[in-house]
Amino acid sequence: MSSPCTNVILLMLKVALSTAAGTLVSAFIGCLPALHVYNVAMLMIVFHEHVSQSALGRDQFIMMPFLMGLIVGWAVLNTVPAVFLGAPDESAMLMVFPTQKYLMQGRGYEATMLSGLGALGGAICLILIAPALPKILPIARAVLSPHLFWLLALIIAYMVLSEFPRGGDRGPTRLARFWDAWKSLLAGILTLLLAGWLGFILMRRAPINVTFEFSKIMPAFVGLFGIPWVLQNIASGTEVPRQYVPRSIDATPFIAFRGISAGFFGGFFAAFFPIVTGGIGGLLAGHATAQNDERAFIISQGTSKFVYYVGAFLLLFVPAANIARGGLGHLVRTMYIPRTTGEFMMILGAMALSSALAFLLLGLLARLIIWLIKYVNYRYLSWLTLCIMAALVFAMTGWGGILIMIVSTAIGMIPVVFHARRSHCMGVLLLPVCIEMAGYGPQLARLLGLN
Repeated sequence: MSSPCTNVILLMLKVALSTAAGTLVSAFIGCLPALHVYNVAMLMIVFHEHVSQSALGRDQFIMMPFLMGLIVGWAVLNTVPAVFLGAPDESAMLMVFPTQKYLMQGRGYEATMLSGLGALGGAICLILIAPALPKILPIARAVLSPHLFWLLALIIAYMVLSEFPRGGDRGPTRLARFWDAWKSLLAGILTLLLAGWLGFILMRRAPINVTFEFSKIMPAFVGLFGIPWVLQNIASGTEVPRQYVPRSIDATPFIAFRGISAGFFGGFFAAFFPIVTGGIGGLLAGHATAQNDERAFIISQGTSKFVYYVGAFLLLFVPAANIARGGLGHLVRTMYIPRTTGEFMMILGAMALSSALAFLLLGLLARLIIWLIKYVNYRYLSWLTLCIMAALVFAMTGWGGILIMIVSTAIGMIPVVFHARRSHCMGVLLLPVCIEMAGYGPQLARLLGLN
């Protein structure tokens, strides 16, 4: 008969091994462009439904730490394709330009580790704030829930207003100078409206038949955020210079503090507030704290992305809060609802272990892809990235998904060509949800013939 101490040790070992397994799996999927962690989580849910009597299916101390390792590892390690292949997800879109600049300066490894530093800081912040969450979150939810519509509308308005006209001094005529000043703003508004129109159609009548709702929007995300940069790399014939692996990161403690604090507030706001992503949360926090240093900006985006994905999943485990945010939280809630403080502490421990392991893996994967770029033409890697994206979309959504991907790629190219902010592509989620929250969804659907 085993003693209580032995049982606790075996339970901790089970949690640690499950967390490590999830993190190692994320090391593979995190480096594959277009393969989102939510898609892998969907496969796990399907697996659970078919083998619900297995140890993996009925033991939350295996399944939940594995999923936490999966989401933590992906949030940290997906930085590698975002930096070196220009294939970000929706939460890393704002980070692409600064990291691409670092890449062309031979500092891609440094940019990757700055983002990883931000993610590690985000994990520490979540651990520090965890004891207060059971008291704060129920109050915040009760206060904010009645006001979600107009808050979301304000976020959309701020995204447009912050894309202020610039330039205006080039061109022989007043009309030419007017176009020079306003083209980026007009392109941003057009991108927002077209992406919103596409998102509303996909939510109401997507031309694909899938089991989970996230798969309906996945081809649009690939086209809006991933493919445009890859196509730009192919068209420009970019030659990536030799990459250097420094012994230390060029970031003072104050810069790290500014980046992590801004990214945490933006990421946690995005994790708690429905539909808002880590990229938009990081944008709002960066403006609020006047971020003007590229190093602090990259760190803040790494923090925001981590807190957005991991924090949203963590909210599901907060005792008495009863909050499900993010794709993974909603998926897990279909099969399991955590209720105890012990489960909350268990998932916090899994997050801490996975964060440390993912940070170590980040440096190894960055070195691996630097070696690959050194011996393989960057344009060939861009073509390979494009093929992987298209293949994954087709495998998960069929020809209907390919059609959505092509249409969304055309929309996603607008801000690339006219140098507008790519966050406007998030209109694919923001506008439809805002319309539905306002109660005008059925009327607009009838107008567009989508009923």
